[in-house]
Amino acid sequence: MAKHILIVEDDAELGGQLVQRLGESGYATTWWREGRRLSRDNFPAADLVLLDLMLPGSYGLDMLKELREFSDVPVLVLSARTDSRDKVRALALGADDYLTKPFWPAELAERVKARLRRPILQRSDSIELGELQIDLAEHRVRCRGQVVELTRVEFEVLAALARRAGNAVTRKWLVEHALDSERGGNERTLDAHVSRLRKKLGDEVAIETVWGIGYRLADGSR
Repeated sequence: MAKHILIVEDDAELGGQLVQRLGESGYATTWWREGRRLSRDNFPAADLVLLDLMLPGSYGLDMLKELREFSDVPVLVLSARTDSRDKVRALALGADDYLTKPFWPAELAERVKARLRRPILQRSDSIELGELQIDLAEHRVRCRGQVVELTRVEFEVLAALARRAGNAVTRKWLVEHALDSERGGNERTLDAHVSRLRKKLGDEVAIETVWGIGYRLADGSR
């Protein structure tokens, strides 16, 4: 079955080119010509989203923020805005890539292909990344075949990063979803948990610091 790509782009000429090029590459497409409020109920079953920022209706980054409340579908932002602050904000809100207009259609097609090829979103009961195996059901972690003893919070942080391996995850999101805020969880305690995780997992597993955003778990072993 063909991968389904949602295109959110108000420029008629560019949107038409994207539909044509992606169709020629074997993808099914849905094209929205305006921004919309997003919820689990009105979001189509898509494998990837191409999202413009300057849209009539709803601003692209607002859509991205809403989308990340209920879905981890990969999002590639397409924008004429070249300010690095826009790119940082998009990545901080959960974008997987940022492509500045104008761009070559061939480059976009390759980025889409690469994005869909990477095993980022893992919804099964286990995740395998290089030497790292995470059993989500049993809360068990193995590295190089050896069991790694983790605290509950350490496990939640690692699992959150592993579900979006290769992508930056904001410190704020990790604090809200992996730490217990009622027990004083904050960005400083998150950093301490990550430090302990790095020591326990060793050099085979790379938890990278993405300055100004958060952390990223590398796709596989170093």
